Amino acid sequence: MANLTVVATIVAKPGCEKDVEALLTGLVEPSRKDKGCLRYDLHRAVDQPGTFLFYETWESKELLDAHLETPHLLNMRDKLGALAASTEIKLLEKIS
Repeated sequence: MANLTVVATIVAKPGCEKDVEALLTGLVEPSRKDKGCLRYDLHRAVDQPGTFLFYETWESKELLDAHLETPHLLNMRDKLGALAASTEIKLLEKIS
């Protein structure tokens, strides 16, 4: 399989927007250093400030799986559960 793209959408619970943004922003630098990370960008919806989107590209599914088990990701998941209304993750492969 070629590079793998991840699109993750996180919606903060009302009143938790700033906490979610701080938590997610803290993932960017350590995740960019993880082996196999080619792109790791965090976005915030202009019209919905509590909606965040990660756009990531990884060299392989195996390296993405290793990233998902890093301390910074595990720590974030533990904290995010109380702050997020929803999380959706899509794995995509480029076809053209």
